[in-house]
Amino acid sequence: MPHKLRWLFLLVLLAVVGCSTGGGSGGGVSGVRSDSRDQAREAASANTQLGQSYMKQGKYEVALQKLQRALALDPNFVDAHTVIAVLYENIGDSKQAEQNYKRASQLKPKGGDEANNYGTFLCKLQRPDEAEKYFQIALADPFYQTPDIALVNAGTCFAGSGKYDAAERTLRTALERHPDNADALFQMANVQYGKGQFLQARAFMQRLDATGTIGPDALLLGRNIEAKLNNVQGATEFSRRLIRDFPKSPQAKSLRPAQGAE
Repeated sequence: MPHKLRWLFLLVLLAVVGCSTGGGSGGGVSGVRSDSRDQAREAASANTQLGQSYMKQGKYEVALQKLQRALALDPNFVDAHTVIAVLYENIGDSKQAEQNYKRASQLKPKGGDEANNYGTFLCKLQRPDEAEKYFQIALADPFYQTPDIALVNAGTCFAGSGKYDAAERTLRTALERHPDNADALFQMANVQYGKGQFLQARAFMQRLDATGTIGPDALLLGRNIEAKLNNVQGATEFSRRLIRDFPKSPQAKSLRPAQGAE
């Protein structure tokens, strides 16, 4: 698992939207219209799932066609807006990505997933104050199944903009819920490092190491923490692990020229 100031976007595989028949037994005009809407929604769902599948395969052009078809069938289908936003983000079209993340959150204004996704994207655009609003919406949703993701995203967002106190408060809440949350532990170590609290940073790094999910970013941070604490042996050990376990990583390559000096 990579550990860095990153965005833990949650994109779950979409479930098929069931077709609910809204018409009465009389088969009148209202029933026909309801059936038509249901059929459009069902077709939009199928195209959205196809679009997501193609996107996972890296077939972005055909994925875009399926997702555009989904939105043509049902312009208010939240899942289609979410998935197409991810696609646009992947191909570097930030304007279209933001429009669709925003539209998904408008269509489901209290939805935790939609708010978290939009908040995360706003952070990537270096707009943390706007993002905070959406993280709060996500956390207020009683049916949001992954509040830890929103908490870590918010903490990461604050840390990335230098708001270390706000980041620490948010990340501590995540750790109160799940003390072994590796992403929260890494971000807490990173926040303490940024604040110059190197002993506290070491403590969180030790907790992260104990989870067994430490990646190249965390190993590099561990090395830097120990260097700040003038622990040459500890810094060298983190460097050794980084080069041994992730030899092709940019983090390992960044250390190699300095190895002779250690």
